[in-house]
Amino acid sequence: MPTMADVARSAGVSVATVSHVLNGTRPVLPHTRQAVLDAVDELGYTPNTLARSLVTSRTRSIGLAVSAISNPYFTEILQGVEASALEHGYSLLIADPHDDPEHERKVVQLLHERRVDGMIVAPSADPRELVSYLGRHQVPTVFLDRVIDDVGGGVAGAHVDGTQPFDQVCAENTEPMAGLVTHLAGLGHRRIGLVAGLPGLSTTAERITGYRQGLTSARLPYDDHLVVHGDSESAGAERATAALLALAAPPTALVTANNAMTIGTLRALRRHGLSVPDDLALCCFDDFAWADLFSPRLTAIAQPSREIGAQAVRVLLERLDSPDRPARTVRLDCTFMHRTSCGCPDPG
Repeated sequence: MPTMADVARSAGVSVATVSHVLNGTRPVLPHTRQAVLDAVDELGYTPNTLARSLVTSRTRSIGLAVSAISNPYFTEILQGVEASALEHGYSLLIADPHDDPEHERKVVQLLHERRVDGMIVAPSADPRELVSYLGRHQVPTVFLDRVIDDVGGGVAGAHVDGTQPFDQVCAENTEPMAGLVTHLAGLGHRRIGLVAGLPGLSTTAERITGYRQGLTSARLPYDDHLVVHGDSESAGAERATAALLALAAPPTALVTANNAMTIGTLRALRRHGLSVPDDLALCCFDDFAWADLFSPRLTAIAQPSREIGAQAVRVLLERLDSPDRPARTVRLDCTFMHRTSCGCPDPG
């Protein structure tokens, strides 16, 4: 098996220069760098990752803690994380916290003990233990999809000077949700129900805010009875939708706040013998691959899930390169997928 010394002899450079080229630890002249890479390719040299990690204190690995990996939305995020990590020469260790705060802290600790260089985490509804652990051990971390603005009365993991050490990457939630509500209102609906997500998640709070903003824009009153929590999963949404349908004055249109809850809502409507959009209009937050195959085709907000994952990796690598730079929250735009479940003619 060829060694780094073999590569150095073939390229006519020192072992140190080969190390700088392979590890990116110092700028190297372009022609010298190319000579090293040519020698690596010619000899079939494979770097010793373990040895390199001992020298650089880096394992070139990232820990990813995301619940509900079976959810198509998070599956696409995972694909974005994996592709971006691989592009930058990083491997990925994955754990599912199951949206359970205690289990979340445990799996993050296990990832940390595997000496990952940094972590990407979609935090649970109660991330206090998570934030405490990450802050105490100064683990470079990017929060994904769900942001944390305040934990225990202070900024998440805040330093004594009030700065927030955790970067965050997510989609816009408020304005797109408001857009769904105003779209339905523009079609003549006056009682628009919301099947909201798990209480405590930032995505749930922001989408409820967007729902209320949409009602305000349409000059419609807010009715607390029209907002039910499906807890971000299908069975919960089925129960929540049934509760809305049982109201003395049920809604004529519904907005579901994630793709899993859309499935539960559709089950409840079918069980009650209701047809979309003839009996009740439906719009969804979260598009998914087969939303266009339903009859009717689902009008939805599409989140840039793969780009969210890829962006989280880029932000984390920037944090590793510049540990002292100010933390930031990156929000990515969503896309309105106008189809027919809202009651509109097929836009083609």
